[in-house]
Amino acid sequence: MDRFTRNYTILLGGILLIALVFWGKSAWQPKVWELDDVLISDTILASYPYKFRVRAFKDGVAIISTPRSFDIPVMRFLEIINPRVAGKAQDDPEMIAAQQDLIDHQKRAMGLMLAQPGVDSVDWQLDTAWLADHGVHR
Repeated sequence: MDRFTRNYTILLGGILLIALVFWGKSAWQPKVWELDDVLISDTILASYPYKFRVRAFKDGVAIISTPRSFDIPVMRFLEIINPRVAGKAQDDPEMIAAQQDLIDHQKRAMGLMLAQPGVDSVDWQLDTAWLADHGVHR
């Protein structure tokens, strides 16, 4: 191997190693895994069709995935997880019950997080991947 090829290989290897260290540092989030285990192990949340997940934890703020936002009507989500309410009006008793069920599960996820040491607040992050997998696009 000539000198240029050797130096070029060493340089590329170094860049790759640095990128790997940065990726590993960002992926290593034991507190997120610990908080996520709390949500996963809760039997009430486990029975709900949508799985709330902890996406990040920083400065006492747990960020949890959610299938709803102001951009996407909650009815779209509810029709996916509960086909019985598909096509029903927003004020239909079944739709209201489905909305309340979602609210109750979100409140439970939030309460579980706030009960954990070090968690001061909860923010929600729209789960665009889940929505896209189910045909909902922004």
